[in-house]
Amino acid sequence: MTSEHITERPQWDCRVCGLSWPCPAARGALLTEYRDFPSLLRIYLTAQMYEALGDLTALGRPPSDLHDRFLTWTRDGPPPR
Repeated sequence: MTSEHITERPQWDCRVCGLSWPCPAARGALLTEYRDFPSLLRIYLTAQMYEALGDLTALGRPPSDLHDRFLTWTRDGPPPR
């Protein structure tokens, strides 16, 4: 089993911890990976958000919190180096 906190589609839960993706561990990894390019992180997560919207709606679970789940937390800034 992978140790990376990545999404399990179509339900958009983390494959490792089972929390809604991006889980806290994935958020930390993404902030670190995109530390020098925060705008690219937001572009990537916006695309993921729309993929999740399509998948979750098709499952009959249209979400109402996707903006908070995928984007709001990115405004906190990168972790210190």
